[in-house]
Amino acid sequence: MTGISRLLRRFSTEVGRFAKQASHPNVGLFNHVKGISVVSGDFKNLSPKVRAYVEENIDLCQPEKIHICDGTENENNHLLNLMQQQGTIVPLPKYQNCWLARTNPADTARVESKTFICTEKRAETIPTTKEGIKGTLGNWMSPRDMDAAVKERFTGCMKGRTMYVVPFSMGPVSSPLSKIGIQLTDSAYVVVSMRVMTRMGQAVLDKLADGSDFVRCLHSVGTPANGFIEMKSWPCDPERTIILHKPQNNEIVSYGSGYGGNSLLGKKCFALRIGSTIAKREGWLAEHMLILGITNPEGKKRYIAAAFPSACGKTNLAMMTPTLPGYKIECVGDDIAWMRFDKDGQLRAINPENGFFGVAPGTSNSSNPIAMKTIFQNTIFTNVASTSDGGVFWEGMEDEIDPNVRITDWRGKPWTKGESKTPAAHPNSRFCTPAKQCPIIDPNWEAPEGVPISAILFGGRRPAGVPLVYQARDWKHGVLIGAAMRSEATAAAEHKGKVIMHDPFAMRPFFGYNFGHYLEHWLSMEQRSANLPKIFHVNWFRKGSDGKFLWPGFGENSRVLDWILRRLDNEDCAKETPIGYLPKPSAINMQGLKDKVNEEELFSLPKDFWMEEVYAIEKYFNEQVGSDLPETIEQELKQLKKRVNDM
Repeated sequence: MTGISRLLRRFSTEVGRFAKQASHPNVGLFNHVKGISVVSGDFKNLSPKVRAYVEENIDLCQPEKIHICDGTENENNHLLNLMQQQGTIVPLPKYQNCWLARTNPADTARVESKTFICTEKRAETIPTTKEGIKGTLGNWMSPRDMDAAVKERFTGCMKGRTMYVVPFSMGPVSSPLSKIGIQLTDSAYVVVSMRVMTRMGQAVLDKLADGSDFVRCLHSVGTPANGFIEMKSWPCDPERTIILHKPQNNEIVSYGSGYGGNSLLGKKCFALRIGSTIAKREGWLAEHMLILGITNPEGKKRYIAAAFPSACGKTNLAMMTPTLPGYKIECVGDDIAWMRFDKDGQLRAINPENGFFGVAPGTSNSSNPIAMKTIFQNTIFTNVASTSDGGVFWEGMEDEIDPNVRITDWRGKPWTKGESKTPAAHPNSRFCTPAKQCPIIDPNWEAPEGVPISAILFGGRRPAGVPLVYQARDWKHGVLIGAAMRSEATAAAEHKGKVIMHDPFAMRPFFGYNFGHYLEHWLSMEQRSANLPKIFHVNWFRKGSDGKFLWPGFGENSRVLDWILRRLDNEDCAKETPIGYLPKPSAINMQGLKDKVNEEELFSLPKDFWMEEVYAIEKYFNEQVGSDLPETIEQELKQLKKRVNDM
């Protein structure tokens, strides 16, 4: 080959390469950083802080290309098509713009045991437990060990891949309560999911142009050390998965998992773990709480925040269809609440998320018709079953699909109702859908100032002993109720079986700092306002002596909210008991209930149960919180113990 021929061939190759790059949205030719092609976006237009962060991690991860995300529909369609070609997702033609992803079976849940908070001192992260007792309120790692873990895993981990630069806002971009993050990831699935779950794109980059800081989020699905990846369509490294948070630097690092809670770093990692540390520094609350608006028949509207562990009915409550005539429920958010006092001492909340990342199994037209009206357009389903007519299926939908339709389970195998011995959908399968599609989304859900919170609910799955609803005696007692929360374990993490677990504030897996200090922070709210929300505890899941649920739940829970609203109006519809204020006999409106409810059993307070409950809480505090337990909470527990003992 002559020299001229070689030059022509090389020129032709370069033209082809640039033409291929130009097929990406928003690309300019010859846009490079550190010799790496920027296939979308303009690196020069990033703020100096963002540029420095990206360059630092280009050196570490060594990607082949850079894609600066703008959040446009064009970009989203490009990434969806790319993932379809790679086999990561398949279209669901039964619905409008819906897709199904099947993960590696080793990557299906949050990995709490591999999630760490990194601080100079261990006591900044977790309470000092008794000798020989394993702490369950978080995992600590030193900054030095974090640096070593990052270097060992991330060096060269994006070779041959695209590094996506994802600018996102937690909360409306215009809200003073919002915070901004930049996530670097090698997963297109993460990019399209973050577009649903956060406000993502150019508007966020514009906001950072003034040099504002941001939370740094680095993520890679990983490359196994032995080079073996079981599923090319879902690369991950489950053996070395690790999720790290460094609050001092507002930094999150996640490696080895593509699954939601581990990889969508705006979610639990930012909104709760890092969010709670920022909230402590700045004097507000970042909580694992839904937010709903409720209007009574007289037209009076209030907002309620509620903390339940995952898979305990949060989405069902946030999207409830009330059975009580004249009541209206509107949804602000189903998972996270950021709450701050305004200048008048009113606690106001925003939902920092932009979408719902809900548990699919159990969601149906009977349990949550609003969710079912929300999720069948512009949605990414993960690890649900698929149907031969181009739709999806999960446990709970048995009465809602054609019996002639064939079902393929979440692992891609044929599934037959009544014959298959494994679930069709993974118990932690999810839908990721835009919140604005919810037919009862609150008109103020994106109000920059947030919505005013009048009541806070705590709750969990308690099959025995805990009544349907009771009210805290005051704020301090309410903080004890939150601290003492217990619930059956869920499929959202790697726990097995239905053991009763301590889950204080529904935050046990999500604390960004020492739980004892977190309690002090909650107690300090009394100094911030004289207008604190009233606190309640609810339990939809109590069972009778026959093993069946005593309360019908779902839309009937509006009857409990009705009583709570009346208590906010100081109505005399409660009686004092050792554990707090319970409804007086017949105070819960049971009119129109289909089946008679055994109120006596539903509200009974067995002394033996409550003595055991107080003992379990006392033991838990002694073993897990130790000397970090605030004296105020210790005194509240002693008073509760005395009242129960005197029953």
